[in-house]
Amino acid sequence: MSNLTTKTTCPYCGVGCGVLATVQPDGSVQVQGDPKHPANYGRLCSKGSALGDTVGLEGRLLHPEIGGRTVGWEEALDTVASRFQHSIDEHGPDSVAFYVSGQLLTEDYYVANKLMKGFIGTGNIDTNSRLCMSSSVAGHKRAFGEDIVPGCYEDLELADLLVLVGSNTAWCHPVLYRRIAKAKEDRPGMKIVVIDPRRTAACELADLHLALKPGTDVALFNGLLHHLRRHDGLDFVFLEKHVSGFAKAFSYAAESSPSIPAVAAACGLEEKDVAQFFQWFHSIKMTVTAWSQGVNQSFSGTDKVNAIINVHLATGRIGKPGMGPFSLTGQPNAMGGREVGGLANQLAAHMDFDNSEHHKIVSEFWEAPNLASRAGLKAVDLFQAIGEGRIKALWIMATNPVVSLPDVNAVRRALSTCDFVVVSDCADATDLMPYAHVRLPALAWGEKDGTVTNSERLISRQRPFLPVPVEAKPDWWMVCEVGKRMGFQNAFAYADVAAIFREHASLSAYHNEGQRLFDIGALAEMDTVTYDEWSPAQWPLVRGSSVGTSRLFGAGDFRHPDGKARMIALSLKPPKEAIDKDYPFVLNTGRIRDQWHTMTRTARSSRLNRHIPEPYAEIHPAFGGLPIY
Repeated sequence: MSNLTTKTTCPYCGVGCGVLATVQPDGSVQVQGDPKHPANYGRLCSKGSALGDTVGLEGRLLHPEIGGRTVGWEEALDTVASRFQHSIDEHGPDSVAFYVSGQLLTEDYYVANKLMKGFIGTGNIDTNSRLCMSSSVAGHKRAFGEDIVPGCYEDLELADLLVLVGSNTAWCHPVLYRRIAKAKEDRPGMKIVVIDPRRTAACELADLHLALKPGTDVALFNGLLHHLRRHDGLDFVFLEKHVSGFAKAFSYAAESSPSIPAVAAACGLEEKDVAQFFQWFHSIKMTVTAWSQGVNQSFSGTDKVNAIINVHLATGRIGKPGMGPFSLTGQPNAMGGREVGGLANQLAAHMDFDNSEHHKIVSEFWEAPNLASRAGLKAVDLFQAIGEGRIKALWIMATNPVVSLPDVNAVRRALSTCDFVVVSDCADATDLMPYAHVRLPALAWGEKDGTVTNSERLISRQRPFLPVPVEAKPDWWMVCEVGKRMGFQNAFAYADVAAIFREHASLSAYHNEGQRLFDIGALAEMDTVTYDEWSPAQWPLVRGSSVGTSRLFGAGDFRHPDGKARMIALSLKPPKEAIDKDYPFVLNTGRIRDQWHTMTRTARSSRLNRHIPEPYAEIHPAFGGLPIY
C-alpha cells in the first residue's frame, strides 16, 4: 500500500463507511472503500465513490473576512469574541447562540457545546440534526431512559423479517441496502416489508409494500400491537420482568386500532396486505424494524418511533441477533453530536438538564459553575427568536439554514435583522454567506482530523490526507480561540484534537457506575499516537474493556431508574391536512440518490450531476388540476 494512502471515513450519510484515500502524483485523489472497515467492508455508494471529484480548492473560503474585507485570524477572532461578550454583557447569555451541524466532527461539537452551555452559560446551541434525529432521540429516551440504538448492522442481515419504515434505504443508505440485498440473495426466504407512502427504489427488494396514508404509522403499529396481544404473540416473561406501562399501551392500541379492517381503513391499505404484515411479524421471531426520516421528519415523529419500539418490547425482540428497533441516522456524525450534547435540550455525555445529579457531574467535571441550568432554544424556535430580536449574536457552523430549515423566507428575514452573524464554512458562495458579518474559513473533508459515530454506535477516525489550504482552520480550533479570548483560557487549552477526545471520553465515565450506557472510558487515556492509529469500535467501551458492545437490552437492564423500559400509550393524531381545509395537502420529504444536502460538495462532481441534477417535487394526480405555489 502506498504511503500516500490514508484510512478515513466517508462524510455523507450515517452508515459511516470506511474510505481509503490515495493522493496521486498529480495531486488528484483516488477513493476506494476500506475492505477492513466493519460498516462497509469495501463497498461504497455513488457519492462515496465520487469523493475524489470534490476535494479541489475551487469555490473555497480560504481567508477570514469581516464585512467582506480580508483580515488576519487575530482580528477575526478578537471581533467574534468581543461582539459575543458585548451582547452577553448588555442582554445576558441567552442573547447569543450557536447553530451547528452533523457535518462537524465529535471534537468540534464537544468544544462548541462546552463553550456555550458550560462557560457562556446558556443552552442556546442546537443543530441541524434536530430536523432529522430529534424524534428518535426523544423516542429512545421515553422507551429506554437513554438515547440508545440497541442493535448493529449485522442484525439487518441476520433478520428473517426486515421492516423498513419511512426509509428509502436504497438511495439514502445505499451500502446498507447492498448488505441487505446480499443477505436476501443468500437467504431467499428472508422477508422484507417497506412501509412508505411512495413507491421508492427500496421497494425493489420488498416482498410487501404498504403504501399507507401519510401520517398513519401509529394506527398501523397500534393495530399490530393489538393483533399480537389477541393472538398470543407477546413475550409476557420479558414484559413482566423488564417493561412497565404495557397495560395502558395495550388499552390505547385496542381502542384506536381494534381490527385489521379498521387499520386498513385508517391507513388506506388493503386488508389482505395488513393481514399479511401482521402474520409475518407474529410468526417470524428474528425481526428488525428500521426507520429513517419518513418517521422522524413528521408531525408526530416521536409517537411513531415509540409505536415501533412498543411492538419490539412487547415481543422481547430487542438486543438479540437479528432482532430489534433500529434508527438509521441521516448525517455522518449526528450520533456523535448526540453523545456530546449538541442538541439544545441535552447536557454532554447523555446527561440531562432535568437531572440535578447530571448537572452537578458536568459542572464539576468542566469546573464550570456557570453551566446552563435549563434547555436552550431548538432550531426553529432559535431562528424565530433571532427574528424577534431576542438573539443578538449567532455563530453558524458547517450548515446552511437559509436553504435547509423550514420556512426559509422567515429564516432569511431573521438573519437580515440579526446584529451579528458569524459563519464558519469551507464554501465561499453559499446562500448563507451574504448574511454573515464575519466569515471564517473551515477545513473540508480531506483536511479534517477527528472522530465520527455512525448509526450503530461505531466510532471511526476521520483522518486528513490533504494539506491545510491557505488560512483555513479546524472548527474546534476556532471555538477554542474564541473561548480563550472570552476569558476561559484554561478550559480550552487543548494541545491537539486527541486531547479533546480524551476529555470527552473521560466525561463519559465520570461518576458513571453503569448508570449511563454511553461510556467510552476505556479511551480516556489514549495518547496521540494511539488516537491516530485508532481502529473503529462500538460503544459502550468501559474502562478495562478492549472490545465494544454490539447489542444492548437483550437481558433488559434499561436506563430508567427502575431498570425497566417503558411502553408508551399512543393515541392517533390527525395530520394537519385533515383539520386545515384551506391547505388540504400532505408533504412527504425524500432524498436524491447522488446529491447531498445543499449540493455544495456533490455538485462539484460531474458524474453525480448526471443522475438527477436538481431538486424536484412529485404531485399526486388527484391534485393535478389545482394551482401549486
